Amino acid sequence: EVQLVESGGGLVQAGGSLRLSCAASGFTFDDYVIGWFRQAPGKEREGVSCISSSDGSTYYANSVKGRFTISSDNAKNTVYLQMNSLKPEDTAVYYCAAGALVHCSIYSLPLMEYWGKGTLVSVSS
Repeated sequence: EVQLVESGGGLVQAGGSLRLSCAASGFTFDDYVIGWFRQAPGKEREGVSCISSSDGSTYYANSVKGRFTISSDNAKNTVYLQMNSLKPEDTAVYYCAAGALVHCSIYSLPLMEYWGKGTLVSVSS
């Protein structure tokens, strides 16, 4: 059974940092691109970042570029999203997702197959 479990969300003040984790199981981690998405109340889901363990490619949305860093620990089947300089507009439920892809890019994001249940990030001003 495929499982993606997010953790690390919480309440933080603007300018603060959080690190989200996505623990994956039930599939061959190295054969999948892992992505992070977020959805704020009343807004559409947004692709934030992705990473490929296969070729090392990464992608960041313009809204988080320079502030967020995605990384992967293949030994632990876990992907991290380090979020720095957080802004109130980063407030959302953050989801991780996985797709059977080799390369990570903006074009990978619509192709995710498996999803976690999400973790809430709230940034106060």
